Amino acid sequence: MRKNIGLISLLFVACLCTYLLNDRFLAPTNIENLLRRTALFSLISIGVSFVITGAGIDLSIGSVVCLIGTILPWLVVHHGWSWPLALLFLLILAALLGAFHGTLITKLKLQPFIVTLCGLLLYRGLARGITGDQTQGFGMQFESLRALATGKLSGLGLLPFDVPNVVFITLIVAIISSVVMNRTRYGLYLRAVGRNEVAARYSGVNTDRTKIWAYVACSLLAGFGGVLFILDVNSAQPSDFGNFYELYAIAAAVLGGCSLRGGESSILGVIIGATLMQVLRNAIVLLDIPTQLEFAIIGAVILAGVTTEELIRRAAKSVSS
Repeated sequence: MRKNIGLISLLFVACLCTYLLNDRFLAPTNIENLLRRTALFSLISIGVSFVITGAGIDLSIGSVVCLIGTILPWLVVHHGWSWPLALLFLLILAALLGAFHGTLITKLKLQPFIVTLCGLLLYRGLARGITGDQTQGFGMQFESLRALATGKLSGLGLLPFDVPNVVFITLIVAIISSVVMNRTRYGLYLRAVGRNEVAARYSGVNTDRTKIWAYVACSLLAGFGGVLFILDVNSAQPSDFGNFYELYAIAAAVLGGCSLRGGESSILGVIIGATLMQVLRNAIVLLDIPTQLEFAIIGAVILAGVTTEELIRRAAKSVSS
C-alpha cells in the first residue's frame, strides 16, 4: 500500500507538471485517448505480472500482440472467417503459446529469458510471413466489432469526457486477476513459487503447473490485447506493430510493485504503473520533446523508481533487524 501511495504521488506530480506546461493535457479528447491507451497497456501489463510474480519473465509479449493482432483481419477480411470464430481461434492460439513457453521452461528447464526471446523473434517472423509483410486492417468493415475497442460510454454529465469501452474491459480483467492473485489458492501458490520454488515444491505445490498457468495467462492477455490494439488502430504493419510493448508491460509491472525476484505483486500497482508510463509518453508529445528521447526519459524514470524501491527495502530491513 505504501508503494502504491508513492506511485500515485509520482503520477500526480507528472500530471500536474504536464498540465502546467501545456493545459491541453486536460482536454477531453486527450483524456479519452490517454484512458484508452492506459487501459490497453494495463491489460498486457497485468498478464506479465503473473509471470513476474512466479519469478519468470516474458519477452515475447509484443510479438504475440503482433501475431494475434495482424492475423485477425487477415482471417476475417481476406479469408472470409466469421469474426467470432476467428477471435476464438486466436485466443486459444495465444493461450497455447503461453502453455508452450511454460512447458519448455518447466519440463526442459530452459531459461525463461531464452525461451521468450526466441518467441519474440519467432512470432513476429510468423506474422510477417503469413501476411506477406503487408499492412493489415478492417477498412470500413466490421464497425460493430471495432466498437469493442473504439466505442465510448457517455459521461452522462458527470464527466467532461466519454469513457472508452476498453477501460471497462480492463477493469473487469483487473478485478478477476486481483481475486485470483489474492483470494485463491493458485495466487498463494504462485507467490510461494516466486519466493522459493524448492520450498514450495517440498510443501506439496505443483510448481510446474503453477508456472505454466502463469505463462498461459500472460500470453492470453497479450493476445487479447493484440485484438483490442488492432481494433483500435484499424491498420497495422507486421514489421513494427507491437514493437517494444513487452518493455512497457514489464516496466509497468515492476513500477507497480512486482519484484523481479518473484513473490510480490499488486494488480492495482500495475495499473498505476501503466498509467504513469502513458502519462510520460503523452507529456513527451504535448511538450514537443523530441521523440528520440522517449525511451531515454522513460528508462530514467523506471531506473529511478526501481532504485528508490531497493533503497527503501534495504532501509526497512535494516530498521527491522
